[in-house]
Amino acid sequence: MSAAVDRDMLLAAYDLPDRTTPRVRMNFVMSLDGAVTVEGRSGGLGDESDRLAMQVLRTLADVVLIGAGTVRVEGYGGLRVGESDAAWRRSHGLAPQPRIAVVSSRLDLDPTHPFFARAVERPIVVTHAGAPDERRGALADAADVLVCGDEAVDPRAMLDALAGAGLPQVLCEGGPHLFGSLIEADLVDELCLSLSPMLVAGEAGRIVRGAPEVELPMRLVHAIPAGDLLLLRYARERTVHG
Repeated sequence: MSAAVDRDMLLAAYDLPDRTTPRVRMNFVMSLDGAVTVEGRSGGLGDESDRLAMQVLRTLADVVLIGAGTVRVEGYGGLRVGESDAAWRRSHGLAPQPRIAVVSSRLDLDPTHPFFARAVERPIVVTHAGAPDERRGALADAADVLVCGDEAVDPRAMLDALAGAGLPQVLCEGGPHLFGSLIEADLVDELCLSLSPMLVAGEAGRIVRGAPEVELPMRLVHAIPAGDLLLLRYARERTVHG
């Protein structure tokens, strides 16, 4: 069994080449047979090393992006990095805490949900112009609402809006449909995947849903053994035209 990983090691391993170029990082945990949940939640697949990697990725991010379904299943009330991570962010010229943003087409979110009520920074809601006006108004009291797209959320417009708000480094933690929309638009720059040493079977889904089949080559940046779990980082291979 490999030695446990530590925070400083992971901060170096996931370090960003620059903070000015907008970037989308996906972070998921998955079983050996491809399951993304156990009994409907992802938490049963991870361990201390996976949770440490997640905190490091959040520490490095400007904004944590999630889908509305993930908020309903996983909660996300009061998301924050620890004091040592907040201090690291301050020392690197960042706000002490990353922002958090939720993508919702129907805006069927309760403004009193812990996602809003326990937020340590004002949350962001990303929606489109066709979303119900009354719901948009209700949520505007609890969050900054970004309208990105006419009849559906436009992923590229969303990322442009986040970058325009000073949040170019995006960490997306799901869910699978949001991941699918970003893949379809070829906007995923990295996949950080924790491979859990577990077989699950059952009917659990994949890390991606709702997107047509594509072929987007990725390059392995690192594979770090953390006990029996494996921390994988892949980067998108993009053709540079001279």
